Amino acid sequence: MAVFTAMLWVVEAFDVASGEQLERNGILPRMLDGLSGVVWAPLLHDDWAHLAANTLPFFVLGFLALANGLRQFVVVTATIWVLGGLAVWLVGPSGTNHIGASGLIFGWLAFLLVRGFYARSAAQITLAVMLFLFWGGMLWGVLPGQPGVSWQGHLFGALAGVVAARMVARADRGAVPA
Repeated sequence: MAVFTAMLWVVEAFDVASGEQLERNGILPRMLDGLSGVVWAPLLHDDWAHLAANTLPFFVLGFLALANGLRQFVVVTATIWVLGGLAVWLVGPSGTNHIGASGLIFGWLAFLLVRGFYARSAAQITLAVMLFLFWGGMLWGVLPGQPGVSWQGHLFGALAGVVAARMVARADRGAVPA
């Protein structure tokens, strides 16, 4: 997770050095050339303050999502990244550019919060309760409110995290994920 987190800082340094050209590659809703933003948006940030605000939850929640192994982490992260990004592309407001790792952050949080219930694991439910007590207030970010903040990215990241939790639990029980 340290390497993944450091990569975000390197990308931001390149963005600043390029005159902030990279951040133009975010998710541009319903525009074909904005569809590539699904791939790039989680790596891009508006400025150093935006990146700094995302760094700690990105590292901590990503680390916890990684705790069950790299393979599961990749599946969960890819699910959140792609499903959340596509949903933002489909329903985000026209004329907006969605960037930032917060979709992943909300996705990992939602994954960690509901995974234990799907898996019927007391240890994971206990972790979920502790996470909710510490990070749960952040869930208000799925609601519209703060101008310039992609609540759509937060909401669809979180919903994709719930989908990922269900997929992982079903796979762990030997069922074919739906």
